[in-house]
Amino acid sequence: MELTSQDRYQLADGNQMPKLGLGLYKVTDEKIMDQLLDGAYASGYRLFDTAQMYKNEEMIGRALKNSQASREELFITTKIAEENQGYDATLRSLENSLKALQLDYVDLLLVHWPLHQHFFETWRAFERAKEEGLVRSIGTSNYGQIHLEYLATKAKEMPVVNQVEVHPYLTQKPLQIFSKEHQIVTQAWAPLGRGGELSDSVVQTLAEKYHKSPAQIVIRWHLQNQTALIPKSSHLDRVQDNINVFDFEITNEDMQTLDDLNKFKRISQEPELVYERGAQYPHN
Repeated sequence: MELTSQDRYQLADGNQMPKLGLGLYKVTDEKIMDQLLDGAYASGYRLFDTAQMYKNEEMIGRALKNSQASREELFITTKIAEENQGYDATLRSLENSLKALQLDYVDLLLVHWPLHQHFFETWRAFERAKEEGLVRSIGTSNYGQIHLEYLATKAKEMPVVNQVEVHPYLTQKPLQIFSKEHQIVTQAWAPLGRGGELSDSVVQTLAEKYHKSPAQIVIRWHLQNQTALIPKSSHLDRVQDNINVFDFEITNEDMQTLDDLNKFKRISQEPELVYERGAQYPHN
């Protein structure tokens, strides 16, 4: 099944984005990529998320070109890496990403991490890229509230999406509330906590109660919190299971129980530290 209009968010710029997409981080085997994209598309996925630092844009471009999908029904996201930030470098690297993806435009372009030395000039390049039709929507990744507020002091156009780490052990409620008040959709990366939270006894108990997998419980929790998400997996059966979450609803009481799992536990780095240092720490 393809996601319906009810399964999409209306972005502040007038475009629509699927609530649930497929993250392609660490997928670097071409055969697996082909199987994932074909199988995910057949299962109803239309949003595919990559980044320059994932080193798989060319692979995705070849897979999409060979697929049955029409460009109009796809929603492709990529991100500008830290080493490519800055006005001119951003625009040059975007051209390279488009060439690699074999696309005339991407649906969503994100600044991968906030960096103090390129903060405003990178965003100026994003605004120009949107004006020129190279991207449909522009957004940020790993921005805290302070970064969004700082950006607002000079931006002509604010991000419509902020992709951040969100999972039951890091719910980011204050940031999500702020973003919603400013018409910024929160999109969760590592929405399953890289799998670590699926063995939590609370999640396991709710999976039994609703006759769903632990991953489906956490994905449904995100959706009911109005959080978009891009769970990743290199296993097609899990990718197919992850989209089978639109046929049940978690009660308010159980939603609160999942909210209460918050431990402020990060998988990646604190965005403010990355901003101050001017470079991203290595990924775990």
